[in-house]
Amino acid sequence: MNRAPEPKSRSLLQDLTPDLILTLVEKALGVRCTNLCRPLASYINRVYELEREDRSGLIVKFYRPGRWSQVALQDEHDFLLELAAQEVPVIPPFRLQDGVTLGSHQGMHFAVFPKCGGRSYDEYSDDQWLELGRLLGRTHAVGAAHPPRNRITLAPDSSTRNQIEYVLQGGFIPQDLRRVYEELTGALIAEISPLFAGVEMIRIHGDCHFANLIYRPDESFFLIDFDDMAVGPPVQDFWMLLPDYAERALPEIDLFLEGYETFRAFEHRTLKLIEPLRAMRYIHYSAWCAHQVADDGASQVITDFGTPHYWQREIKDLTDQLARIRSCPEPGCGNSR
Repeated sequence: MNRAPEPKSRSLLQDLTPDLILTLVEKALGVRCTNLCRPLASYINRVYELEREDRSGLIVKFYRPGRWSQVALQDEHDFLLELAAQEVPVIPPFRLQDGVTLGSHQGMHFAVFPKCGGRSYDEYSDDQWLELGRLLGRTHAVGAAHPPRNRITLAPDSSTRNQIEYVLQGGFIPQDLRRVYEELTGALIAEISPLFAGVEMIRIHGDCHFANLIYRPDESFFLIDFDDMAVGPPVQDFWMLLPDYAERALPEIDLFLEGYETFRAFEHRTLKLIEPLRAMRYIHYSAWCAHQVADDGASQVITDFGTPHYWQREIKDLTDQLARIRSCPEPGCGNSR
């Protein structure tokens, strides 16, 4: 693996023990917990299931130090609280004893949420596509009310360019592939940047795929995991849900937009951003893997990240994607990866 940066020093996350976790949560909420402290899957943060003495479930999330500022984390919580106040089905954090939602231990931030079970779907019925449209329409109606203070903006000439520079400057790419990657991503940014001119940019979920939607019987879909909340075009929050290329998923798009426009207008010309956003997602994922490696060397990424084979595959995918963007200038050309 091409891993130029040395991993950072031991993270506070590695010092978490069940006793410390339970003590922090009990003190923050002013409750007593049982001895349950079950780790849950999470690539970036550390997440645990706890249980109060009355047997009600809790989820505590310890945010990776250095990944988000305190203001950015508060942006996430504020958005969740605003959505919950409008009865949008999300899971906001508890207010702690001191009235805030964000706890801190030695500079490491954490939040406590109610446990909310449910199941994921990877295929939706017609009625569910309408429901998803209504859910995201309501979410974006709240998101459009005001901007966050410190969240990334999903645009090729800002977030994507920064991610490319991080990967290039970090030495993650083999030298013999660096130039072709740099030229290819530069051509991609030049091609797609004009498409974002004048596009509405609001607070969005940012990572809305089927695993971040859970269904509760006799209730509705809940939108979960707002870690990647961003400022971006509303279309970002539904293209990853599509089952196929957009031209082969027109019935699903129509149903989704019918539900969505019950609550707010959708700018139909932004459907042409689906393929550019997918290319940006490829780059985002490579930069995410690079951050995981650079942070502490312990976080899981795909097994061949950083190898010549990985970057050759990435270059091929981006080359194919650029060709697709150039051949699909009209709204409705698209696909999910």
